[in-house]
Amino acid sequence: MKVEHQIRAFDHIFNSYDGESPLHRFLFAYFKRNKQMGSSDRRWASRYIYSFFRLGKALIEEERILRLAIADFLCNQSSSLVIEAYLPDLKDHIDFPVQEKIKLIQTAYPKFKLSDIFSFHEALSEHIVKKEFFESFFTQPDLFIRTAMGQQDHIAAKLDSEGIIVEKIGAHAIAVPNGTKLDKVLTDDSLYEVQDLSSQQTGVFFQPQPWDQWWDCCAASGGKSLLLFDIEPKVELLVSDVRENSLNNLDERFRAAGLKKYQKKVLDLLQNNDQILHHYEFDGIILDAPCSGSGTWGRTPEMLYYFEQHRISYFSKLQKAIAANIVKYLKADKPLVYITCSVFKEENEDVIDYLLKNFPLKLEKIELIKGYNHKADTMFVARLIKTV
Repeated sequence: MKVEHQIRAFDHIFNSYDGESPLHRFLFAYFKRNKQMGSSDRRWASRYIYSFFRLGKALIEEERILRLAIADFLCNQSSSLVIEAYLPDLKDHIDFPVQEKIKLIQTAYPKFKLSDIFSFHEALSEHIVKKEFFESFFTQPDLFIRTAMGQQDHIAAKLDSEGIIVEKIGAHAIAVPNGTKLDKVLTDDSLYEVQDLSSQQTGVFFQPQPWDQWWDCCAASGGKSLLLFDIEPKVELLVSDVRENSLNNLDERFRAAGLKKYQKKVLDLLQNNDQILHHYEFDGIILDAPCSGSGTWGRTPEMLYYFEQHRISYFSKLQKAIAANIVKYLKADKPLVYITCSVFKEENEDVIDYLLKNFPLKLEKIELIKGYNHKADTMFVARLIKTV
């Protein structure tokens, strides 16, 4: 039977995957090795494995295939062979809203608890509305782009002409369905940047002035630097990261965006960098800190299954250590903008409390950006001002 064929494919993928690499990379390599899988097989296998992980640890004692059927029912608006085989009484309700489908599952399986989807719920920031957050994992986040000045209408029209569902947000953001092949439609990549909506919103905290000297100290691929440059093109910029390959990727993005004048350095911010940075004083520092990434797990739901809670403390210690080593390079009365894509209090509010108690900083503004209500990532951002 075809359903048994699909289940065998799902089981093989699940048993082959250990959570060490991002699921999308694993699947790319897996499908490349298993060329006998046709496009339909790959599509169903991807749908099933992503749906399965979105269930987190809910109903963990039930059989894996039943859990797959429940997850697939909750995550999708079209039925599947697995749903029809294992949840025949519910298949006609596949197009119900998520909240109503959850009630149907809770009635059929009383042990189902929303909190088990995100089993680290006790560590969440108090500003997270837990029910809404848990439910959000059954909805695929959107793909967001930030358009260049004056280009939103033009880009939206071009996407719409290709039959792509478009939502314009504010003056610069556009949302399209996840998986949209933008490069097939938008040939000029200088007109937009792929950037999550919540990440775009952190720019409100920057407030740069012309000729300010800013340091993006954990720059990675440069998304926050490009946002800063878009806000104030005359900013003078230093970018650094511990990974040289990230900075090399950043060069390509900067060229496409027209950002030509900047400095870059490979720096380990857990070490003393005074020999390299002794003559630097900055008008602003962006610390987009290494973190659990828990605010992005709607895009990487495998983390609901494989993440280990002790790593929250690991990241919190890392964040405090990095922040402690960069504050001294900030001018008085100037901002440190602390950002994570985490939903955990220990990585967010607790780090800010530590900085306020141990360094000459005052809190000017703080926000947990609740992207889970907007099919986006959830992020934390705080603007701290150095007092001396």
